[in-house]
Amino acid sequence: MTVTPDTATARPSFADTLAVYLKPRVLIVLFLGFSAGLPLALSSSTLLVWMREVGVDLGVIGLFALVGTPYTIKFLWAPVGRRRGWLLFSQLLLIVSIVLLAFSDPARAPWYVVFAAALFVATASATQDIVIDAFRIESLPESQQAAGMAAYVAAYRIGMLASTAGALFLVSGFEDGLGFAKDTAWTAGYLVMAALVVIGIATSFIAREPEKSVVATTEHAEHARENPLVRVAKAAYASFADFLTRDMAIVVLVFVVLYKLCDAFAGAMTAPFVIDLGFSRNDYAAIVKGVGLAATLIGGFAGGALARAYPLVTSLWIGAFLQMASNLIFTWQAFVGVNLWALTLTIIVENFTGAIGTVIFVAYLSALCNNPLHTATQYALLTALAAVGRTYLSAGAGFIAERAGWPLFFIISALTALPSLLLLVWLQQRGHFTGLAKPTRIVMDD
Repeated sequence: MTVTPDTATARPSFADTLAVYLKPRVLIVLFLGFSAGLPLALSSSTLLVWMREVGVDLGVIGLFALVGTPYTIKFLWAPVGRRRGWLLFSQLLLIVSIVLLAFSDPARAPWYVVFAAALFVATASATQDIVIDAFRIESLPESQQAAGMAAYVAAYRIGMLASTAGALFLVSGFEDGLGFAKDTAWTAGYLVMAALVVIGIATSFIAREPEKSVVATTEHAEHARENPLVRVAKAAYASFADFLTRDMAIVVLVFVVLYKLCDAFAGAMTAPFVIDLGFSRNDYAAIVKGVGLAATLIGGFAGGALARAYPLVTSLWIGAFLQMASNLIFTWQAFVGVNLWALTLTIIVENFTGAIGTVIFVAYLSALCNNPLHTATQYALLTALAAVGRTYLSAGAGFIAERAGWPLFFIISALTALPSLLLLVWLQQRGHFTGLAKPTRIVMDD
């Protein structure tokens, strides 16, 4: 609706804007955001540092991309649990899984770490994400949704920082400051991370069940005879059936899979690369995670500006070339070796350009979902499809790095962008982008 002078409301004051962040429901979402962001790195980048330090080979480390499978397919069990009981259950599972990971031995049993403990953490974390997302949407009134989302994203990133830089500094403190053996220091660090899940559990106890959840439960009771997975399958089928009626639909889906492959292929091996060069875990924590986070945030704003300033296809070309070029700076870093300033520059470039590419890609996915009957389901399925490159196609990166060496590996990783560039040319020549309207607002998913 267009707001006329008669219907326009007064703009809230700065004090009112800040006050909304102190609302009880927004504060609950904030603490739940921390709980959601905490476990992600514990089964990925932080764990990869631990594994490389104890000598696990690069091929096995590359396969850790497969641990991200639960995050990719979590929509399959999304209808199963929406209430607070499921949230507490997933958080208790999270504590148990992190403790199991803490007492694992990556040097002697790397496959157990990959396919048991780490996958357990990822599954519990993905389940928690499902319930928190539903809780956030259902518990906040419309006037608090924007503030709630902002608080959630900020706390999510703080949680990620705690489980990356924070965990690595903790391990170094236990080892260097308290004299723990390396394995014991890692175990202690992960146990502290498990203890931090208590923040989310305490928040879940304090939180009230949203009224919308009660309504949803009543509505679901009316369809109790219908299997929730069957409902998801029907919705997915209808959404994809609608999508496949478009021109060049299969080519578009392949392009969605391949566009971020270049970025994911190199990103899967960043942690072992930095450790192999001779940087300490504290260097990794401060530069790759600390400076990298700042570069990602700035790159996100830059990507949004590019997406607004240029046509969609032009933005996709810019994002693709930036991602491709950023991989080559790692080749330069491999020749430079241990140099903190060089690593800082490398990480700034990689995270800044990667964030630009991600925002532009999200804008493209949003533009593809232009049928109001299937918008949410199509977007969820497209993002799951986009994760195929990150989760599965990049799983062999470690074997390539092991055989090719680091300089050549990052050149190869840059070349993985070529198939998506060829598809981009093909789609542009056939007018695919002329019918796509840029979204007016781009929302980043974490």
